[in-house]
Amino acid sequence: MTNIVLPQDAAKWLAAGDAILIDVREPDEFRAEHIAYANSLPLGDLEKLMENMSIPATRRLIFQCLKGKRGEQACTLVKNCDACGNEIYNLEGGITAWKEAGLPVVGHSSGLSIFRQVQIIVGFVVSLMIVLGFLGLTIGFIIAGILGAALFMAGLTGWCGLAMLLSKMPWNK
Repeated sequence: MTNIVLPQDAAKWLAAGDAILIDVREPDEFRAEHIAYANSLPLGDLEKLMENMSIPATRRLIFQCLKGKRGEQACTLVKNCDACGNEIYNLEGGITAWKEAGLPVVGHSSGLSIFRQVQIIVGFVVSLMIVLGFLGLTIGFIIAGILGAALFMAGLTGWCGLAMLLSKMPWNK
């Protein structure tokens, strides 16, 4: 069971210096908007980075994401890491609840993150191509396979051409 902390309590702990806030969202999400006290450690890199960090045992660790799910995953990862003896908390509701509580953030969210935009576009196109494939156009299955392979490679290498293209779009500036 993950310990949770409400945004108002987390703000008090952070202001008093009793806690460290770790934002586990992707770097582009963090750059767009984040809590002023937050340190950016993406969820995918968290475990190996936590093993190399020395955090005073007297400080609480608060993990935060957009709405709380990735923060909960981070809490589970860190609890399984032997190097961490701190009290571990998930910010309930993430940065969304923080803003709803009227607490300040740095930056301004422009809507959907680039990561989510990629998911929406590729998911839609793959679904459309599969439908076309079942309607008898074999090219639909081929394009869906190519997009799946591209996502696989993006996951392995960390490079995504579509994400780079979307980052240059006016709505993501």
